[in-house]
Amino acid sequence: MTTFAPSGRTISVTAASARGVAGLIKDAEAGADIIVSRRGKPVAAVVSTRQLDQLRTLEGDLRDAALVIIRAATDTGARGSLDEAIAAFGFSRAELESELDADLAAGRE
Repeated sequence: MTTFAPSGRTISVTAASARGVAGLIKDAEAGADIIVSRRGKPVAAVVSTRQLDQLRTLEGDLRDAALVIIRAATDTGARGSLDEAIAAFGFSRAELESELDADLAAGRE
C-alpha cells in the first residue's frame, strides 16, 4: 500500500468545515493545495481544476511512456504482411474484397 505524503497545507476536517467550501475553493483557485486530514491522516485534497487537468495529463503521458517502454522491451522485430494478418483472422483478401464490393453496390460505405 502506498503512503501519501502531503505536499500542500494540511488542515483538519473540523478546520475545513469551519473555513467553509467557499474559502477552500478560493484558496485552491489561488494555487494552494489543501490536504484535509482526519485524526492526523490525509483523507482528501482540494486542488484547482488547472492542477487537476495537469495531473490527468501527466497520468496519461506516464501511461503512454510505460507502453512505449514495454513495447520496446518485448519487440522481437518480427513483422508480418497484411495477407498474413487477414489469414490470422480467418479471412482471405478475396473474401474481404467481395464484401467491400457488395457494401459499395448496396450504397453502404
